[in-house]
Parts: sequence; structure tokens; C-alpha cells
Amino acid sequence: MLQEFSVVNNEVHVTLTGSIYVEEATAIRAKLIEYIDKGFKRFIITMQNVDYIDSSGLGVLVAVQKRAVQNGGGVAIKGIKGIVKELFELTRLNKVFEIL
Repeated sequence: MLQEFSVVNNEVHVTLTGSIYVEEATAIRAKLIEYIDKGFKRFIITMQNVDYIDSSGLGVLVAVQKRAVQNGGGVAIKGIKGIVKELFELTRLNKVFEIL
């Protein structure tokens, strides 16, 4: 699992690569919460190279979305495909997140 974080125009851009299981989800959550605590409220998460995400990974995305929305922002998910896209549709998370 590879994670890249950057800030562009006051938005946090995150690029994830590989599979997201509980260990990776915990690390991603910690990093995203740091950005929220610093006042960032808009997140763009690119997942085109993510081949799997488990329920803990989806839970982290939902938790970050909830906190971002409370602060007047949100999370956009970019580039989902294959099984990851199917999981978003099956869990109806494609209705929760802005999908780019």
C-alpha cells in the first residue's frame, strides 16, 4: 500500500495505491485526521490504483467524510474502478461521496 499526500489550493489530495486493509486504514485515518485538525476540510482521494478495500477502509472514508462535512467541506473519490467501484455501489457509498 502506497500513500501520497499533498495540499493544492487548500485541498488535501491523497493518492492511494494497492490494497487497503485494517492496518493501512488505520494509518490513512491518522494522517487524514491530522489534516482535519489543521483546518483542512476538502479532500480529493484518488483510488484508481487501489485493487481492494475492506470494511475498515470504507469506514475510515465515511468517518473522514462525516468530519469534513461537519466543518463545511467534503470528500471526493476519484478514479474508482473494478471491485472497488462495485463495493462503493453495493454499500451505496457512491451516494455518500462525490465520485469524480
